[in-house]
Amino acid sequence: MSLISFASASSSVFITPTVRSFTSRRSNYTVMSAVRSESPSTCPVLTKFQRDCATPKPFLRKVADAISDDMRAGLAVQGGGDLDMILTFVDALPSGKEEGLFYALDLGGTNFRVRSVELGGKEKRVVAAESEQLSIPHELMIGTSEQLFGFIASKLADFVAKEKPGQFPLEQGRKREIGFTFSFPVYQTSIDSGTLIKWTKGFHVSGMEGKNVVACLNEAMEAHGLDMRVSALVNDGVGTLAGARYWDEDVMVGVILGTGTNACYVEQKSAIPKLQNKSSSGTTVINTEWGGFSKILPRTIFDQEMDKESLNPGEHLYEKMISGMYLGEIVRRVLLQMCKTSDLFGQFVPVKLSSPFALRTEDLCKMQEDNTDDLMSVGSFLYNFLEVEANLKARRRVVEVCDTVVKRGGRLAGAGIVAILEKIENETKRMASGQRTVVAIDGALYEKYPQYRRYMQDSLVELLGHDLASHVVIKHTKDVSGLGAALLAATNSIY
Repeated sequence: MSLISFASASSSVFITPTVRSFTSRRSNYTVMSAVRSESPSTCPVLTKFQRDCATPKPFLRKVADAISDDMRAGLAVQGGGDLDMILTFVDALPSGKEEGLFYALDLGGTNFRVRSVELGGKEKRVVAAESEQLSIPHELMIGTSEQLFGFIASKLADFVAKEKPGQFPLEQGRKREIGFTFSFPVYQTSIDSGTLIKWTKGFHVSGMEGKNVVACLNEAMEAHGLDMRVSALVNDGVGTLAGARYWDEDVMVGVILGTGTNACYVEQKSAIPKLQNKSSSGTTVINTEWGGFSKILPRTIFDQEMDKESLNPGEHLYEKMISGMYLGEIVRRVLLQMCKTSDLFGQFVPVKLSSPFALRTEDLCKMQEDNTDDLMSVGSFLYNFLEVEANLKARRRVVEVCDTVVKRGGRLAGAGIVAILEKIENETKRMASGQRTVVAIDGALYEKYPQYRRYMQDSLVELLGHDLASHVVIKHTKDVSGLGAALLAATNSIY
């Protein structure tokens, strides 16, 4: 695929997204420019909010440096900073030489996905792949570990039973090997073991805290007569990095920007003091858990109130500013305050604005895609969503709020990526020597929100400078984490 510049002609960071990602880039830019060209807002709530959300280059530089400091602290000792900097024990990434039949199981929410992948080495690469997505009944999300993993194992057995004879039949005495993507907080102790720290995302399975999640799945598969074992335990960020690395050996960073967010990267073992007596040669993948960063963020009163009412107050403050789950909610809170104090829609305060999380991030995107002079699509959305007839002034203010939140989120995400890139550069001098450094990004927020991508990319160029940025490639790598998990099962095969 050819590289496509996402920024202006003078920019140096390159993006390789789907064609659809570019359909409304120009219109978004036109609308936002028009909004910004208006005279300063006379709405006190909006004016203060914009000032508090501002992320000029000097401030972004401080954010990137603070994230970098926390990365080093987390690499020095467990719990040294806001970022956990978890050792993944992924010391070998896919090379393209992998051969055989491998599997992937992705458990990270109310659905789980099973995949099989036939790998044919350098020449044939992925020979064939099958996948199936299944829902987890709610009662199992709050049941026992035996019930949950028993259900998963039974569905795995059904999936295997439907297979057609493949190109790589299993040798006698050899078990099928699976990469297990488990996107819940885990303290990993090896490539194929890890203990659950806590459940999130609505799960509360009893008797699991402190248990080896791999052992639970292995036992359930054995009970269902499956000749299958977990060879690699990963999260979706590590899976994205591994899946992208299979096709491009210059991939060094994997980022998730969707409902939630995380990032991982390839680190030199010599730069990880907490490895202590373990081998310090070569590289390993570090799971940053960067959503937990909390220092010097541009938090407004609306961020603070949302945080207080969240399921994890005081935690994951960076995630609450840059991920898709929260952007719409921040906008909703600002609009509600503007209605109460500034007559945004006259004397009318829409009832729906009082419902938490009623406004979704995809709704912001739709409004920012409006390129009409009178913002007709914005007016139509507000009428259908809030049952209010908004005049042009109100429509512009609504879009200003959307733009303020999305600009802050995108630029802060960019600062986080810069912190990781500069950490890699300090150890390897890749970019200074002219070598490509590829950042693989997945997630619906990044994929479907052109303006967010633009703000993120702009901050990368501002902070790195054009010379270094010219060697950075941002790749949208959709749904490669499952392939990555299967590939890590292959690279860590016991056979």
